[in-house]
Amino acid sequence: MASGGRYGKYLRSLIVLGDFLCINFAYLLVCFICNFGTEFCSHITWALINVAYIPVSTLFSQIHNQRIVYANHVVITALQSTLLHAVIFVALLFFLNSINNIDNIHILLLYAFMVVIMPLWWLTARRILKIYRSKGYNFKKVVIVGYGRSGKMLENALLSDAGYGYKIMAIFDDDVATHCTHQLYHGTISDVEKFVLENSIDEIYCALPTLQEEKIMTLTRFAEKNAIHFYVIPGITPYLHRRLHFDSMGDVPVMSIRREPLENPINLFIKRVFDILFSGLFLLVSPLIFIPVAIAVKCSSPGPVFFKQKRTGIRGKEFYCYKFRTMRVNSNSDSQQATKNDPRKTRVGEFLRKTSIDELPQFWNVLRGDMSVVGPRPHMIKHTEDYSKLIESYMLRHLVKPGITGWAQVNGYRGETKELWQMEKRVQYDVWYIENWDFFLDLKIIYLTIANALRGEKNAY
Repeated sequence: MASGGRYGKYLRSLIVLGDFLCINFAYLLVCFICNFGTEFCSHITWALINVAYIPVSTLFSQIHNQRIVYANHVVITALQSTLLHAVIFVALLFFLNSINNIDNIHILLLYAFMVVIMPLWWLTARRILKIYRSKGYNFKKVVIVGYGRSGKMLENALLSDAGYGYKIMAIFDDDVATHCTHQLYHGTISDVEKFVLENSIDEIYCALPTLQEEKIMTLTRFAEKNAIHFYVIPGITPYLHRRLHFDSMGDVPVMSIRREPLENPINLFIKRVFDILFSGLFLLVSPLIFIPVAIAVKCSSPGPVFFKQKRTGIRGKEFYCYKFRTMRVNSNSDSQQATKNDPRKTRVGEFLRKTSIDELPQFWNVLRGDMSVVGPRPHMIKHTEDYSKLIESYMLRHLVKPGITGWAQVNGYRGETKELWQMEKRVQYDVWYIENWDFFLDLKIIYLTIANALRGEKNAY
Protein backbone atom coordinates (compact mmCIF):
# COMPACT_ATOMS: atom_id res chain seq x y z
CA MET A 1 0.00 0.00 0.00
CA ALA A 2 1.36 3.46 -0.89
CA SER A 3 2.15 5.44 2.22
CA GLY A 4 0.50 8.58 1.00
CA GLY A 5 -2.74 6.85 0.23
CA ARG A 6 -4.12 6.50 -3.25
CA TYR A 7 -4.57 10.24 -3.80
CA GLY A 8 -1.91 11.59 -1.43
CA LYS A 9 0.31 12.94 -4.21
CA TYR A 10 -2.50 15.16 -5.46
CA LEU A 11 -3.16 16.98 -2.18
CA ARG A 12 -0.64 19.76 -2.76
CA SER A 13 -2.02 20.34 -6.27
CA LEU A 14 -5.57 20.50 -4.90
CA ILE A 15 -4.57 23.18 -2.39
CA VAL A 16 -2.87 25.21 -5.14
CA LEU A 17 -6.04 24.85 -7.23
CA GLY A 18 -7.90 26.23 -4.22
CA ASP A 19 -5.48 29.19 -4.23
CA PHE A 20 -6.47 30.02 -7.80
CA LEU A 21 -10.15 29.74 -6.89
CA CYS A 22 -9.60 32.16 -4.00
CA ILE A 23 -7.80 34.65 -6.24
CA ASN A 24 -10.57 34.51 -8.81
CA PHE A 25 -13.21 34.84 -6.10
CA ALA A 26 -11.49 38.00 -4.80
CA TYR A 27 -11.31 39.32 -8.37
CA LEU A 28 -15.03 38.67 -8.94
CA LEU A 29 -15.87 40.44 -5.68
CA VAL A 30 -14.07 43.57 -6.86
CA CYS A 31 -15.78 43.41 -10.25
CA PHE A 32 -19.16 42.90 -8.57
CA ILE A 33 -18.59 45.97 -6.40
CA CYS A 34 -17.76 48.11 -9.46
CA ASN A 35 -20.58 46.51 -11.54
CA PHE A 36 -18.14 44.91 -14.03
CA GLY A 37 -17.94 48.24 -15.80
CA THR A 38 -14.25 49.14 -15.52
CA GLU A 39 -11.01 48.33 -17.30
CA PHE A 40 -10.06 46.23 -14.29
CA CYS A 41 -12.82 43.76 -15.16
CA SER A 42 -11.37 42.70 -18.50
CA HIS A 43 -10.14 39.42 -19.91
CA ILE A 44 -6.55 40.71 -19.98
CA THR A 45 -6.56 41.71 -16.31
CA TRP A 46 -8.18 38.42 -15.36
CA ALA A 47 -5.50 36.50 -17.26
CA LEU A 48 -2.66 38.52 -15.68
CA ILE A 49 -3.99 37.92 -12.17
CA ASN A 50 -3.88 34.17 -12.76
CA VAL A 51 -0.54 34.16 -14.58
CA ALA A 52 1.02 36.18 -11.75
CA TYR A 53 0.24 33.41 -9.28
CA ILE A 54 2.04 30.66 -11.19
CA PRO A 55 5.55 31.55 -9.92
CA VAL A 56 4.08 32.28 -6.47
CA SER A 57 2.61 28.79 -6.21
CA THR A 58 5.95 27.30 -7.22
CA LEU A 59 7.82 29.19 -4.50
CA PHE A 60 5.37 28.89 -1.60
CA SER A 61 3.37 25.69 -2.07
CA GLN A 62 6.10 23.61 -0.42
CA ILE A 63 4.60 24.56 2.94
CA HIS A 64 1.64 22.30 2.13
CA ASN A 65 4.00 19.31 2.31
CA GLN A 66 5.13 20.21 5.83
CA ARG A 67 3.23 18.11 8.31
CA ILE A 68 4.19 19.93 11.51
CA VAL A 69 3.83 23.70 11.20
CA TYR A 70 2.28 26.33 13.45
CA ALA A 71 -0.80 28.28 12.36
CA ASN A 72 0.92 31.66 12.65
CA HIS A 73 3.66 30.48 10.25
CA VAL A 74 0.96 29.40 7.79
CA VAL A 75 -0.64 32.85 7.98
CA ILE A 76 2.68 34.65 7.50
CA THR A 77 3.57 32.50 4.48
CA ALA A 78 0.11 33.08 2.96
CA LEU A 79 0.56 36.85 3.35
CA GLN A 80 4.06 36.67 1.84
CA SER A 81 2.65 34.81 -1.16
CA THR A 82 -0.03 37.49 -1.54
CA LEU A 83 2.58 40.25 -1.39
CA LEU A 84 4.71 38.56 -4.06
CA HIS A 85 1.61 38.11 -6.23
CA ALA A 86 0.92 41.85 -5.95
CA VAL A 87 4.48 42.70 -7.00
CA ILE A 88 4.37 40.36 -10.03
CA PHE A 89 0.87 41.49 -11.06
CA VAL A 90 1.74 45.21 -10.92
CA ALA A 91 5.02 44.53 -12.78
CA LEU A 92 3.08 42.80 -15.57
CA LEU A 93 0.70 45.77 -15.79
CA PHE A 94 3.68 48.11 -16.15
CA PHE A 95 5.28 45.86 -18.75
CA LEU A 96 2.09 45.87 -20.85
CA ASN A 97 1.51 49.63 -20.30
CA SER A 98 -1.85 48.85 -18.71
CA ILE A 99 -1.23 50.33 -15.27
CA ASN A 100 -2.64 53.74 -16.22
CA ASN A 101 -5.89 52.22 -17.46
CA ILE A 102 -6.75 50.67 -14.10
CA ASP A 103 -7.95 52.54 -11.04
CA ASN A 104 -5.53 51.94 -8.16
CA ILE A 105 -8.44 51.59 -5.76
CA HIS A 106 -9.49 48.41 -7.54
CA ILE A 107 -6.02 46.90 -7.09
CA LEU A 108 -6.01 47.86 -3.42
CA LEU A 109 -9.47 46.38 -3.01
CA LEU A 110 -8.37 43.13 -4.66
CA TYR A 111 -5.49 42.67 -2.23
CA ALA A 112 -7.59 43.76 0.74
CA PHE A 113 -9.79 40.77 -0.04
CA MET A 114 -6.83 38.48 -0.70
CA VAL A 115 -5.03 39.16 2.60
CA VAL A 116 -8.15 37.87 4.32
CA ILE A 117 -9.20 35.06 1.97
CA MET A 118 -5.81 33.43 1.36
CA PRO A 119 -4.77 32.89 5.02
CA LEU A 120 -8.28 31.64 5.82
CA TRP A 121 -8.10 29.17 2.95
CA TRP A 122 -4.64 27.91 3.91
CA LEU A 123 -5.67 27.43 7.54
CA THR A 124 -8.86 25.67 6.46
CA ALA A 125 -6.95 23.44 4.04
CA ARG A 126 -4.48 22.46 6.77
CA ARG A 127 -7.34 21.68 9.13
CA ILE A 128 -8.99 19.47 6.50
CA LEU A 129 -5.65 17.74 5.87
CA LYS A 130 -5.18 17.04 9.58
CA ILE A 131 -8.63 15.50 9.81
CA TYR A 132 -7.95 13.45 6.67
CA ARG A 133 -4.63 12.19 8.07
CA SER A 134 -6.05 11.49 11.51
CA LYS A 135 -8.45 9.03 9.85
CA GLY A 136 -5.50 7.02 8.54
CA TYR A 137 -4.95 8.51 5.08
CA ASN A 138 -1.95 10.25 3.52
CA PHE A 139 0.45 8.97 6.19
CA LYS A 140 4.22 8.63 6.04
CA LYS A 141 5.75 5.27 6.94
CA VAL A 142 8.82 5.84 9.08
CA VAL A 143 11.33 3.88 11.14
CA ILE A 144 13.41 5.03 14.09
CA VAL A 145 16.97 3.80 14.40
CA GLY A 146 18.28 4.16 17.94
CA TYR A 147 15.96 4.21 20.92
CA GLY A 148 17.82 6.24 23.50
CA ARG A 149 16.49 9.51 24.95
CA SER A 150 16.46 11.20 21.53
CA GLY A 151 14.62 8.29 19.92
CA LYS A 152 11.97 8.25 22.62
CA MET A 153 11.46 12.01 22.34
CA LEU A 154 11.09 11.67 18.58
CA GLU A 155 8.55 8.86 18.97
CA ASN A 156 6.47 11.01 21.31
CA ALA A 157 6.64 13.98 18.94
CA LEU A 158 5.58 11.99 15.87
CA LEU A 159 2.68 10.37 17.71
CA SER A 160 1.58 13.48 19.64
CA ASP A 161 -1.01 14.37 17.00
CA ALA A 162 -2.61 11.86 14.62
CA GLY A 163 -3.19 14.74 12.23
CA TYR A 164 0.53 14.89 11.46
CA GLY A 165 0.11 11.66 9.51
CA TYR A 166 3.14 9.66 10.68
CA LYS A 167 3.02 5.90 11.13
CA ILE A 168 6.01 4.41 12.95
CA MET A 169 6.51 1.00 11.37
CA ALA A 170 9.52 -0.17 13.38
CA ILE A 171 12.18 0.70 15.91
CA PHE A 172 15.73 -0.64 15.66
CA ASP A 173 18.43 -0.64 18.30
CA ASP A 174 21.44 -2.81 19.06
CA ASP A 175 20.57 -2.82 22.76
CA VAL A 176 18.17 -5.79 22.46
CA ALA A 177 17.86 -6.37 26.19
CA THR A 178 16.57 -2.86 26.77
CA HIS A 179 14.16 -2.50 23.88
CA CYS A 180 12.90 -5.93 22.89
CA THR A 181 9.72 -5.40 24.97
CA HIS A 182 8.60 -2.50 22.75
CA GLN A 183 5.86 -3.69 20.41
CA LEU A 184 7.51 -1.91 17.46
CA TYR A 185 10.98 -3.30 18.09
CA HIS A 186 12.07 -5.19 14.96
CA GLY A 187 15.70 -5.97 15.59
CA THR A 188 19.19 -4.54 15.53
CA ILE A 189 20.58 -1.89 13.20
CA SER A 190 21.78 -4.58 10.78
CA ASP A 191 18.10 -5.43 10.12
CA VAL A 192 17.15 -1.89 9.01
CA GLU A 193 17.93 -2.13 5.29
CA LYS A 194 15.94 -5.32 4.66
CA PHE A 195 12.91 -4.05 6.58
CA VAL A 196 12.93 -0.65 4.84
CA LEU A 197 12.99 -2.19 1.36
CA GLU A 198 10.35 -4.83 2.11
CA ASN A 199 7.92 -2.31 3.63
CA SER A 200 8.39 0.68 1.29
CA ILE A 201 9.47 2.99 4.09
CA ASP A 202 9.35 6.71 3.29
CA GLU A 203 11.60 8.17 5.98
CA ILE A 204 14.39 6.95 8.26
CA TYR A 205 15.03 8.83 11.50
CA CYS A 206 18.44 8.12 12.96
CA ALA A 207 18.77 8.81 16.68
CA LEU A 208 22.08 7.02 17.18
CA PRO A 209 24.83 8.60 19.30
CA THR A 210 27.47 10.44 17.26
CA LEU A 211 30.04 7.91 18.49
CA GLN A 212 28.43 5.37 16.13
CA GLU A 213 29.61 7.37 13.13
CA GLU A 214 30.27 4.33 10.92
CA LYS A 215 26.71 2.98 11.33
CA ILE A 216 25.24 6.43 10.66
CA MET A 217 27.25 6.81 7.45
CA THR A 218 26.23 3.31 6.30
CA LEU A 219 22.55 4.20 6.78
CA THR A 220 23.08 7.53 5.02
CA ARG A 221 24.54 5.86 1.92
CA PHE A 222 21.76 3.27 1.93
CA ALA A 223 19.06 5.97 2.11
CA GLU A 224 20.63 8.00 -0.71
CA LYS A 225 21.02 4.93 -2.91
CA ASN A 226 17.34 4.05 -2.49
CA ALA A 227 15.92 7.63 -2.59
CA ILE A 228 14.62 7.44 0.99
CA HIS A 229 14.45 10.58 3.12
CA PHE A 230 17.00 10.36 5.91
CA TYR A 231 17.06 12.51 9.06
CA VAL A 232 19.64 12.59 11.85
CA ILE A 233 18.58 13.60 15.37
CA PRO A 234 21.41 15.57 17.06
CA GLY A 235 22.71 13.86 20.19
CA ILE A 236 22.25 17.04 22.24
CA THR A 237 18.50 17.17 21.53
CA PRO A 238 17.34 15.76 24.91
CA TYR A 239 19.18 18.50 26.76
CA LEU A 240 18.07 21.57 24.79
CA HIS A 241 14.28 21.25 24.30
CA ARG A 242 14.29 23.92 21.62
CA ARG A 243 14.53 24.30 17.86
CA LEU A 244 18.06 24.18 16.44
CA HIS A 245 19.10 26.40 13.54
CA PHE A 246 21.58 25.10 10.98
CA ASP A 247 24.18 27.23 9.26
CA SER A 248 27.60 26.59 7.79
CA MET A 249 31.15 27.76 8.18
CA GLY A 250 32.46 27.02 4.71
CA ASP A 251 31.65 23.35 4.17
CA VAL A 252 31.30 22.65 7.88
CA PRO A 253 27.68 22.50 9.17
CA VAL A 254 27.14 24.27 12.49
CA MET A 255 24.13 24.49 14.78
CA SER A 256 22.87 27.53 16.63
CA ILE A 257 20.78 26.79 19.71
CA ARG A 258 19.04 30.13 19.78
CA ARG A 259 17.68 32.61 17.24
CA GLU A 260 15.81 35.65 18.51
CA PRO A 261 13.52 37.33 15.95
CA LEU A 262 13.26 40.44 18.14
CA GLU A 263 16.97 41.08 17.64
CA ASN A 264 15.92 42.24 14.17
CA PRO A 265 15.35 46.05 14.32
CA ILE A 266 12.39 45.80 11.92
CA ASN A 267 10.62 43.23 14.10
CA LEU A 268 11.38 45.29 17.18
CA PHE A 269 9.95 48.39 15.47
CA ILE A 270 6.76 46.53 14.46
CA LYS A 271 6.25 45.27 18.01
CA ARG A 272 6.83 48.70 19.55
CA VAL A 273 4.48 50.47 17.13
CA PHE A 274 1.78 47.91 17.90
CA ASP A 275 2.36 48.36 21.64
CA ILE A 276 2.00 52.14 21.37
CA LEU A 277 -1.15 51.97 19.22
CA PHE A 278 -2.80 49.22 21.28
CA SER A 279 -2.03 50.72 24.69
CA GLY A 280 -2.76 54.26 23.50
CA LEU A 281 -6.21 53.33 22.17
CA PHE A 282 -7.00 51.42 25.35
CA LEU A 283 -5.93 54.29 27.61
CA LEU A 284 -8.15 56.70 25.65
CA VAL A 285 -11.24 54.71 26.65
CA SER A 286 -9.87 53.53 29.99
CA PRO A 287 -11.78 56.09 32.12
CA LEU A 288 -14.96 54.10 31.40
CA ILE A 289 -13.36 51.17 33.27
CA PHE A 290 -10.87 52.86 35.58
CA ILE A 291 -13.25 55.29 37.33
CA PRO A 292 -15.80 52.70 38.60
CA VAL A 293 -12.99 50.25 39.47
CA ALA A 294 -11.09 52.97 41.34
CA ILE A 295 -14.19 53.82 43.39
CA ALA A 296 -14.77 50.13 44.19
CA VAL A 297 -11.12 49.62 45.25
CA LYS A 298 -11.19 52.73 47.45
CA CYS A 299 -14.38 51.58 49.14
CA SER A 300 -13.14 48.00 49.65
CA SER A 301 -10.43 48.85 52.18
CA PRO A 302 -8.17 51.74 53.25
CA GLY A 303 -5.22 52.39 50.98
CA PRO A 304 -4.30 53.61 47.50
CA VAL A 305 -6.20 52.71 44.31
CA PHE A 306 -3.09 51.49 42.53
CA PHE A 307 -0.53 49.00 43.73
CA LYS A 308 3.00 49.42 42.40
CA GLN A 309 5.77 46.91 42.81
CA LYS A 310 9.32 46.59 41.55
CA ARG A 311 9.56 43.88 38.90
CA THR A 312 12.37 42.56 36.71
CA GLY A 313 12.28 43.89 33.15
CA ILE A 314 14.31 43.52 29.97
CA ARG A 315 17.99 42.68 30.53
CA GLY A 316 17.31 42.52 34.29
CA LYS A 317 16.42 46.22 34.52
CA GLU A 318 14.03 46.92 37.40
CA PHE A 319 10.85 48.97 36.95
CA TYR A 320 7.65 49.74 38.81
CA CYS A 321 4.73 47.61 37.59
CA TYR A 322 1.24 49.03 38.18
CA LYS A 323 -1.94 47.15 39.08
CA PHE A 324 -5.24 47.90 40.76
CA ARG A 325 -4.85 47.14 44.44
CA THR A 326 -6.59 43.86 45.22
CA MET A 327 -5.33 43.26 48.76
CA ARG A 328 -5.38 45.04 52.07
CA VAL A 329 -2.17 46.96 52.65
CA ASN A 330 0.36 44.46 54.05
CA SER A 331 4.08 44.01 54.58
CA ASN A 332 4.40 40.75 52.61
CA SER A 333 3.41 42.01 49.17
CA ASP A 334 6.99 42.01 47.85
CA SER A 335 7.80 38.46 48.94
CA GLN A 336 4.61 36.38 49.10
CA GLN A 337 2.53 35.34 46.07
CA ALA A 338 -1.25 35.49 46.15
CA THR A 339 -2.78 32.12 47.03
CA LYS A 340 -6.19 30.68 46.24
CA ASN A 341 -7.84 31.62 49.53
CA ASP A 342 -5.47 34.42 50.45
CA PRO A 343 -6.86 36.29 53.49
CA ARG A 344 -5.18 39.50 52.32
CA LYS A 345 -7.50 39.81 49.29
CA THR A 346 -10.57 42.03 49.40
CA ARG A 347 -13.90 40.95 47.95
CA VAL A 348 -13.48 43.51 45.17
CA GLY A 349 -9.90 42.31 44.66
CA GLU A 350 -11.09 38.73 44.28
CA PHE A 351 -13.29 39.79 41.36
CA LEU A 352 -10.60 41.95 39.78
CA ARG A 353 -8.11 39.08 39.86
CA LYS A 354 -10.61 36.55 38.55
CA THR A 355 -11.38 38.75 35.53
CA SER A 356 -7.76 40.03 35.16
CA ILE A 357 -9.05 43.62 35.37
CA ASP A 358 -6.41 44.28 38.02
CA GLU A 359 -3.73 44.04 35.29
CA LEU A 360 -5.18 46.80 33.08
CA PRO A 361 -3.09 49.68 34.53
CA GLN A 362 -0.07 47.94 33.04
CA PHE A 363 -1.03 49.46 29.70
CA TRP A 364 0.58 52.57 31.16
CA ASN A 365 3.78 50.53 31.59
CA VAL A 366 3.45 49.47 27.95
CA LEU A 367 3.06 53.05 26.72
CA ARG A 368 6.08 54.11 28.77
CA GLY A 369 8.16 51.31 27.23
CA ASP A 370 8.76 49.26 30.40
CA MET A 371 6.55 46.44 29.13
CA SER A 372 4.96 45.06 25.97
CA VAL A 373 1.38 43.92 25.45
CA VAL A 374 2.71 40.37 24.96
CA GLY A 375 5.80 38.89 26.56
CA PRO A 376 6.96 36.88 29.58
CA ARG A 377 5.14 38.03 32.72
CA PRO A 378 7.34 40.20 34.96
CA HIS A 379 8.17 38.63 38.31
CA MET A 380 8.82 40.32 41.63
CA ILE A 381 12.49 40.90 42.43
CA LYS A 382 12.59 38.17 45.09
CA HIS A 383 11.36 35.57 42.59
CA THR A 384 14.03 36.60 40.11
CA GLU A 385 16.71 36.23 42.77
CA ASP A 386 15.40 32.85 43.98
CA TYR A 387 14.49 31.14 40.69
CA SER A 388 17.57 32.32 38.79
CA LYS A 389 19.58 30.12 41.17
CA LEU A 390 17.29 27.10 40.73
CA ILE A 391 16.44 27.19 36.99
CA GLU A 392 19.36 27.35 34.58
CA SER A 393 17.54 29.15 31.72
CA TYR A 394 15.46 31.45 33.95
CA MET A 395 17.23 34.69 33.02
CA LEU A 396 16.70 34.06 29.31
CA ARG A 397 13.11 35.23 29.73
CA HIS A 398 14.50 38.75 30.28
CA LEU A 399 15.92 38.99 26.77
CA VAL A 400 12.71 40.80 25.74
CA LYS A 401 10.33 43.18 27.48
CA PRO A 402 7.90 41.57 29.91
CA GLY A 403 4.24 41.50 28.88
CA ILE A 404 0.75 41.96 30.26
CA THR A 405 0.04 38.49 28.93
CA GLY A 406 2.26 35.78 27.50
CA TRP A 407 2.58 32.36 25.88
CA ALA A 408 2.99 30.64 29.24
CA GLN A 409 -0.16 32.27 30.61
CA VAL A 410 -2.43 31.22 27.73
CA ASN A 411 -1.08 27.68 28.08
CA GLY A 412 -2.22 27.45 31.69
CA TYR A 413 0.92 28.54 33.57
CA ARG A 414 -0.21 31.68 35.36
CA GLY A 415 -0.73 32.66 38.96
CA GLU A 416 0.77 30.87 41.95
CA THR A 417 3.73 28.52 41.44
CA LYS A 418 3.55 26.06 44.32
CA GLU A 419 6.22 23.72 42.95
CA LEU A 420 9.45 24.25 41.05
CA TRP A 421 8.29 22.32 37.98
CA GLN A 422 5.50 24.88 37.43
CA MET A 423 8.01 27.70 37.15
CA GLU A 424 10.23 25.52 34.95
CA LYS A 425 7.32 25.01 32.53
CA ARG A 426 6.58 28.74 32.57
CA VAL A 427 10.20 29.51 31.73
CA GLN A 428 10.14 26.86 28.97
CA TYR A 429 7.12 28.50 27.34
CA ASP A 430 8.62 31.98 27.73
CA VAL A 431 11.90 30.95 26.07
CA TRP A 432 9.96 29.26 23.24
CA TYR A 433 8.06 32.54 22.69
CA ILE A 434 11.29 34.54 22.51
CA GLU A 435 12.80 32.14 19.96
CA ASN A 436 9.66 31.84 17.81
CA TRP A 437 8.20 35.34 17.96
CA ASP A 438 6.27 36.82 15.11
CA PHE A 439 3.54 39.46 14.98
CA PHE A 440 0.75 36.96 14.40
CA LEU A 441 1.84 34.93 17.43
CA ASP A 442 1.25 38.08 19.50
CA LEU A 443 -2.23 38.46 17.98
CA LYS A 444 -2.97 34.81 18.74
CA ILE A 445 -1.91 35.24 22.37
CA ILE A 446 -4.07 38.35 22.76
CA TYR A 447 -7.06 36.48 21.34
CA LEU A 448 -6.49 33.49 23.64
CA THR A 449 -6.07 35.80 26.63
CA ILE A 450 -9.44 37.47 25.98
CA ALA A 451 -11.11 34.10 25.33
CA ASN A 452 -9.68 32.64 28.56
CA ALA A 453 -10.76 35.70 30.56
CA LEU A 454 -14.33 35.39 29.25
CA ARG A 455 -14.40 31.67 30.06
CA GLY A 456 -12.78 32.16 33.43
CA GLU A 457 -9.48 30.62 34.51
CA LYS A 458 -8.99 28.39 37.53
CA ASN A 459 -5.50 29.83 38.19
CA ALA A 460 -6.72 33.44 38.19
CA TYR A 461 -6.74 34.25 41.89
